[in-house]
Amino acid sequence: MINKINALLNEVENLKAANAEELEALRIKYLSKKGEISLLMNDFRNVAADQKREVGQYLNKLKEATQNKINELKAGFDNVQTVNDDIDLTRTAYPIELGTRHPLSLVKKEICDIFGRLGFSIAEGPEIEDDWHVFSSLNFAEDHPARDMQDTFFIEAHPDVVLRTHTSSVQTRVMETSKPPIRIICPGRVYRNEAISYRAHCFFHQVEALYVDKDVSFTDLKQVLLLFAKEMFGEDTKIRLRPSYFPFTEPSAEMDISCNICGGKGCPFCKHTGWVEILGCGMVDPNVLESNGIDSKVYSGYALGMGIERITNLKYQVKDLRMFSENDTRFLKEFEAAY
Repeated sequence: MINKINALLNEVENLKAANAEELEALRIKYLSKKGEISLLMNDFRNVAADQKREVGQYLNKLKEATQNKINELKAGFDNVQTVNDDIDLTRTAYPIELGTRHPLSLVKKEICDIFGRLGFSIAEGPEIEDDWHVFSSLNFAEDHPARDMQDTFFIEAHPDVVLRTHTSSVQTRVMETSKPPIRIICPGRVYRNEAISYRAHCFFHQVEALYVDKDVSFTDLKQVLLLFAKEMFGEDTKIRLRPSYFPFTEPSAEMDISCNICGGKGCPFCKHTGWVEILGCGMVDPNVLESNGIDSKVYSGYALGMGIERITNLKYQVKDLRMFSENDTRFLKEFEAAY
């Protein structure tokens, strides 16, 4: 038995491996459960009692030497920097696959470009807002449902600090610090306490427009809306305005466009009405002008607001709102041609 161990010990001391695969084969041969050392351990049970101590010491020495040899060879591989002669270090780098702009970014840019040609400039503001700029300055009543925690994300209470529910808060900040004429659009992300589904999300994007000057009328608003609809959805697009209610505008309206899928003939998308609602609008309420330091007897104005996701849904016929925020590259690659 001792002679077997010594022979194996000499064999281990002369082990060599050219690569990691050969090293793993050696480890399996000597140290695995069915390896050479394990077989010797099995034979150890048949050794006479008076020889067990001596044989056991030899076995431990063999096992320790084998493990050290394997580790030594492995360390040698780790320290050697492998060089692939097939790599041409003088060639240019492999091209990096470039991404494209998000569909919401594309539509937002298109909306901003349309209003930019009409003389509107872009205004931005914070997403974390106080109650005054989000609600009070916009003529929201104290008991308005939008002030409830069921509809709005509150960060602090008394005084209330919230995640803005609309980009109208940017309009109030501009009216506070600027004198008419004011002609701005306010793109940005907004938040509402909504259950996430194919038609609603807890965050989405809006673009709102505000024009304040002397002698601004509802006719001015209607012409801007008609021009926007034709620029965004095509020259044949028709619009209609339906009376509505918003705290910050009076009179208020919702705008529908003729369904761009069926051409106004009626289909499941427009619920066979031939019309699809896209935005809300109206003349700025005199109380809002006064709250923000603008004389309502001298100046008037109009405001409008739309969801970018809604416009994108209509433009590209996307049926699930959640797809815009899931970062699924299969979905995003479909818009490469739109870039």
